[in-house]
Amino acid sequence: MIDLLLRNAVLPRTTAPVDLGVDGGVLVEASGGSDGMEARETIDLGGRLVTPPLVEPHIHLDAVLTVGQPRQNVTGSLFEGIAIWADRVKDLTVADVQDRVRQVLRWQLAHGVQTVRSHVDVCDPELTALRALVELREEVRGVIDLQLVAFPQQGIFGFPEGRELMEKACDLGADVVGGIPHYELTREEGVQSVLFLMALAYERGLLVDVHCDETDDDHSRFVEVMAAETIRREMAGRVTASHTTAMHSYNAAYAYRLINNLARSGMHFVTNPLDNSVLQGRFDQGPVRRGNTRVKQLQAAGLTVAIGHDSVMDPWYPLGVGDPLQAAFVLAHYGQMSGAEELPRLIDMITVDAARTLNLPENRLRPGDPADLVVFDAPTDVDALRLMAPRTLVLRGGKVLARSEPARTTVTWDGDEQEVTFLR
Repeated sequence: MIDLLLRNAVLPRTTAPVDLGVDGGVLVEASGGSDGMEARETIDLGGRLVTPPLVEPHIHLDAVLTVGQPRQNVTGSLFEGIAIWADRVKDLTVADVQDRVRQVLRWQLAHGVQTVRSHVDVCDPELTALRALVELREEVRGVIDLQLVAFPQQGIFGFPEGRELMEKACDLGADVVGGIPHYELTREEGVQSVLFLMALAYERGLLVDVHCDETDDDHSRFVEVMAAETIRREMAGRVTASHTTAMHSYNAAYAYRLINNLARSGMHFVTNPLDNSVLQGRFDQGPVRRGNTRVKQLQAAGLTVAIGHDSVMDPWYPLGVGDPLQAAFVLAHYGQMSGAEELPRLIDMITVDAARTLNLPENRLRPGDPADLVVFDAPTDVDALRLMAPRTLVLRGGKVLARSEPARTTVTWDGDEQEVTFLR
């Protein structure tokens, strides 16, 4: 007798329902003889989509739910957001950070997220936000796992004692070394910052995730420095470049050479369509650039690209509910990824691809994989995206951590009340 039998599940890129067995917190073979299989509990999923856990590869948890504090971002620009946050940091307390983050983590869990990589501002001599999140990481471990990035929002060389704060953040428990080279005072200091953070990560055995070239300036080319250091230090699979929006403006000849070198490096990439669709192109009079990295070309070169939410109601982005599916839906339009093979890939970008970016073990819902999964109120991966479908069940280790009862919608049609399902 097994612990749990999930009947009539539909896996990504398939349409035929299958049965999934769960025993001892892992998936076990349940096909073929499932009619006679005994389980302590059986749940009929009714042909709903089941995916591996959603993974959030890029968010700023320390800033969530601070929109309007201490003032609104009137222009909506990246730089005004940075200035507002620099003032808000002065009022941070451990309790303030943890209370806001707990609320958003609950939102994320309800949407099926089980691992989160959060960039944490370390341009604070007290490292208040990082200390708060290191504590919270232990509190939520096993429900939602946190990876914490030492992120120098004001720059490593452009902020007093920036290098010392980065080292202190690693001592305090940061899992990942971050950076923001395009925000340093000069290009030369931007290059130095990349060399410094890559050396720090290499020496400490940590991962790397850098806010890189998040600008419309086609002269911002720090991602090539990251690639070179990744190759020299043989750090393939451990290094992520986030944003890289300047890549949209590179000339074709340079982009061709760059992407070949990026493929050689084995770096990962995270694109953030929610924030960058509103933050980039602010200096353009028309046509306004999309502010999107070259997702399709990077993927065609064999590189892993994941989708990040980036912000939830903070000085940079006043919207959001912590749902990666929402970001994937926006990228379908913003990245022109509406092709028949591209739509299912968007689900990969918030599940298995995002997990690979965070250096997590692969989970493709095969026997022997952990029974960590998400059930969508939709019959296929494309329908899940189209409907922005609620998650009806979220399981971790075979145990239900979140459950949703989708709303029932009716219309009065020709004098009769009829249920509407939005399915063909």
